[in-house]
Amino acid sequence: MKTELHPASERGHANHGWLDSYHSFSFATYFNPAREKFGCLRVLNDDTVAGGTGFDLHPHNNMEIVSIILEGALEHRDSIGNVQVIAPGEVQVMTAGTGIYHAEYNHSETEAVKFFQLWIFPREKGLKPRYDQVLFPGQQKQDQLVTLVTPDNKQEENALWIHQDAYISSINLKKNSVFDYRIRIAGNGVFVFVIDGKIVVDGNSLPARDAMGVSETQSVQIKAIDASKVLFIEIPMR
Repeated sequence: MKTELHPASERGHANHGWLDSYHSFSFATYFNPAREKFGCLRVLNDDTVAGGTGFDLHPHNNMEIVSIILEGALEHRDSIGNVQVIAPGEVQVMTAGTGIYHAEYNHSETEAVKFFQLWIFPREKGLKPRYDQVLFPGQQKQDQLVTLVTPDNKQEENALWIHQDAYISSINLKKNSVFDYRIRIAGNGVFVFVIDGKIVVDGNSLPARDAMGVSETQSVQIKAIDASKVLFIEIPMR
């Protein structure tokens, strides 16, 4: 098993006042040659957007974009006609493909919105842009893995999908619970990200917002030192 430790303290950080953002990988003005990507996972940003502010209309292309809302509500508008509000427990996917413009605003004038945004390289370029979002109430259950995103050719009921051989899942673990995450596609790696709590992976203690990239294995064992919420991003390593 090959591992890469990603301490939260080593993430890139940019505070623009209206936006407080932490970057697991090189992004914008943050550049770290040792942290450019993990397999096909190019971006994992941990964003807090102040009330009454947001990202104005801007372009993307040839990327699968996944947003996971933690607190507050995010308003989305795009060039293919979607106008949506994404709330806690909901996940959004967007295929940028041949090109899409979108804007993201805090839906509240006073309360902050907190969310993760992931960018994943697609299996191929030039895809038709698309948008979808789903509420996952099962994320509140204990010790039960919830699949949020699957590959387009392995779609699961009630899950979103992207154009890549990737799975995104989350789990709430009780204190002292042990969970074995099994790689679902041979050769994939998994980026284990601690949303809240504290876990142990391969002898390493990971508190909130720490992460570990794991590859060249068929499974990864997680032990919860405290009650914890964990995000698994299984991704092709090529």
